[in-house]
Amino acid sequence: MSPSRFLGSQSRERDWENASTASSPASVPEYTGPKLYKEPSAKSNKHIIHNALSHCCLAGRVNEPHKNKILEEMEKSKAHHFLILFRDSSCQFRALYTPAGETEELTRLTGYGPRTISQAMIEGIYKYNSDRKRFTQIPAKTMSMNVDAITIQGHLWQTKKPGTPKKPGTPK
Repeated sequence: MSPSRFLGSQSRERDWENASTASSPASVPEYTGPKLYKEPSAKSNKHIIHNALSHCCLAGRVNEPHKNKILEEMEKSKAHHFLILFRDSSCQFRALYTPAGETEELTRLTGYGPRTISQAMIEGIYKYNSDRKRFTQIPAKTMSMNVDAITIQGHLWQTKKPGTPKKPGTPK
């Protein structure tokens, strides 16, 4: 190391010790612009569910009105966590649920399915993979904040009762 380089580094160190460098915190004005980082108040999966509905569950122009209605309901809701209910393992969208306060039940926000779902009713648990734009089943038995979708046991779905077709012109 040459003497001039050595002296230069010593003087910089001395300046640092005396807090007289231009980049010291005292000489930099306080940032008063908009806050760039917002501390999350609670873990939310709203954006994940939004992407899942847009790119996987209700993708395409055909599903646009249905998707927009569901996204509108999500925006109105004060909930931070949302769960999609699938009909079965084929991941066909049925409803959107939110956790019901302190209980372990889920309450239907919009769609078709039971009004509330308890832990015992759940059959499968799914996580949305935003890279692959698809859901993958999680080999877990308990709910957590990482869960994005669920399926319920098949016997819980209401089946339409077969009605007898009425012949036209028959009296009532």
